[in-house]
Amino acid sequence: MTTSDWGDWLPRAINAADPDGVAVWYLGCNGFVLKGSEGTTLFVDPYLGTGDPPRTVRMIPVPFDPEDVAAADAVFATHEHSDHVHGESQAPILERTGAPFVAPDASLAAAREDQTWEDRWDIDAEQFREVAEGDVLEIGGFTVHVVEVNDPDAEHPVGYVFEHDAGTVFHPGDSRPADSFPELGREFDIDLGILAFGTAGMIPDKETREPKYTQWYSDEGQVAQAANALGLDRLLPSHWDMWKGLTADPTALHEHVASFDYPRHLEVAEIGDRVDLPDEPTTR
Repeated sequence: MTTSDWGDWLPRAINAADPDGVAVWYLGCNGFVLKGSEGTTLFVDPYLGTGDPPRTVRMIPVPFDPEDVAAADAVFATHEHSDHVHGESQAPILERTGAPFVAPDASLAAAREDQTWEDRWDIDAEQFREVAEGDVLEIGGFTVHVVEVNDPDAEHPVGYVFEHDAGTVFHPGDSRPADSFPELGREFDIDLGILAFGTAGMIPDKETREPKYTQWYSDEGQVAQAANALGLDRLLPSHWDMWKGLTADPTALHEHVASFDYPRHLEVAEIGDRVDLPDEPTTR
């Protein structure tokens, strides 16, 4: 586990925050923290590892140590990949806070392979909560809907719609455009939608280590397609900062979404940044 060179300022800022509605912090990669006005604090896909160099090389800082997290009401995983289910990043949060780990079946299986999280950390089996598409959870001030997404590289991916009195946030993991998105856009008034964005590149194969053409995230056109289908008010691209060879420029999305009805605004956040609901977005 790599120690953060940022110290504990980010978890301290999250713990001290008293948002009027919902505050959302970008943790880099596809990690986020949501905190509601009543204090409910939710982590989604927090990842503090460095990848698997030279195959996957982290390009951004590790923003905090998980042992510095003082409060969490739940930790969510969208799918089983190691930058979304990672014991060293997530288990200490569960151990320190007693929060449940909310995830689909393949993600829970990944957490229990080889040395299980329960063997390595003081975590109860009851903290592992399996969910599937169609489930609805009530956690503090949030109603969380588990929804269908489209990540062709994952065994069982899901997305989460976080409803709060102040607004609605959608996190679909690393999903590409999905057949479910138009219906989700009609069912939910999504104020802030998070979409994984990146380039394609030549990345060493996991088995052979030979360079292989790789695309893990949506390109500009796919992000525009997904955002429009979902009817997003604000689009926040993620994951563009993370892996060497797959990074991208999120400001380039401005031209790609300009002619569509949605998203109405492009919200570019860097690791450690906070955005708020409700609030006037900053860019388009």
